[in-house]
Amino acid sequence: MKIACIFPGQGSQSVGMGLDLYKQNSHAQNIFERIDAVAGRSLSKLCFEGPAEDLKRTVNTQPAILATSIVAWESYLNAGGPKPAFVAGHSLGEFTALYAANVLPLEAVTKLVENRAQLMESCPTGAMSAILGMKHDRLKEICNATTSSADNKIVIVANFNTEEQLVISGDPESVANVGTQAKSEGAKVIPLAVGGAFHSPLMAGASDKFNEELNKYTFAEAQYPVVQNVTALPHTNGTIIKNTLQKQMTSSVLWYNTIKFMLDEGVTHFVEIGPGKALSGMIKRISKDAKAYNIEDSASLNNTIDGLKVGIAK
Repeated sequence: MKIACIFPGQGSQSVGMGLDLYKQNSHAQNIFERIDAVAGRSLSKLCFEGPAEDLKRTVNTQPAILATSIVAWESYLNAGGPKPAFVAGHSLGEFTALYAANVLPLEAVTKLVENRAQLMESCPTGAMSAILGMKHDRLKEICNATTSSADNKIVIVANFNTEEQLVISGDPESVANVGTQAKSEGAKVIPLAVGGAFHSPLMAGASDKFNEELNKYTFAEAQYPVVQNVTALPHTNGTIIKNTLQKQMTSSVLWYNTIKFMLDEGVTHFVEIGPGKALSGMIKRISKDAKAYNIEDSASLNNTIDGLKVGIAK
């Protein structure tokens, strides 16, 4: 049995996340308290009580998901969870993966995500839409035909989640035009409730500012290989990880390629650690044979540990 631990990104939040682990586990309480102290605000209260409208704001969503995911990871380790062969995170989740791999300590990763969230919330107006039921090659063709640097029209495939679950990002007009074309070819189009063109070249200004912050930190050698969004390749060298991360905000999230890489490397069990089950659902669509678990509360933690023990016993 070969395990990968994966961490969710923005969109997985829900009011009440992390509360059960907090109530059941003094170690989880301590981690939440430490993160609150670093952030200088009660992220734990935001996770536990919301309100939902506040939790949906990028400036709150990202650090709140990070906090919950770190607590879930620490709870997994505390419960004797097996060490992974790889770690990876979807967009924001890559920062939790860096914490899990001991590349960045808790204080650094919390401050970086707070900064990232503020920059992404204040970025220029953009749009994103999920495109379901269209092959990525065809969607890329439509995006390329719509993009015109001369007219400052930009739209790209920002998230390659599965073979036919994709997300486009760019200026609102171009995103709408690509969505209309995709619908005409039979795809389902779902506009996403975001204000920015995340993971596109339109994030360049925010990315430059964030990289100034990134450069203040030293990235340690990774305890586990981190399969990064930008390349879908594993890295353990801290400098390479930092250099690759600097491109994340303006580059596509190659999640499908990331999962395929780990499958090709013999990973049989994926453990999604953090709120929601979005990544577990993607795993099931990418591979019928892979086992997917999730950890977001004490019940799912126990189910995961028990399931992995059975796998080890085999």
